[in-house]
Amino acid sequence: MISLHFTLPYPPSVNHYWSAMRGRMFVSRRGKDYRTAAALALLEQRVPRDGLAGPLRVSLVANPPDRKRRDLDNVLKALLDAIVAVNVIEDDSNIHDLRIVRGSVVPGGSVAVHIHAASSETELARRSAPLEP
Repeated sequence: MISLHFTLPYPPSVNHYWSAMRGRMFVSRRGKDYRTAAALALLEQRVPRDGLAGPLRVSLVANPPDRKRRDLDNVLKALLDAIVAVNVIEDDSNIHDLRIVRGSVVPGGSVAVHIHAASSETELARRSAPLEP
């Protein structure tokens, strides 16, 4: 089983990731800047860009830049799109198990990313215990 561990900058929220013009949605300047920053962070950490295919298990620890109230699910879109854009994973539809937890406040914010590629869905099911209520 292949495992990758790396850290990315804290992403913009979904509200700042998209822009609209003439009824069409597109990735905003802030979203494009985030993709560039994520690509540079991956280069610096020498993360392989082999386009991991599914099934994948992804765990995230989101360390916000401050104590401001944030929806944890707003972290996902920009971050996963950035990982796909630089070919760390082939497609985020290959993620079969996605978990995110809020970490500690760190200056500038960051997200610790852990990706595990299973050789089969059976292996993934064995290793992915359901969350307890």
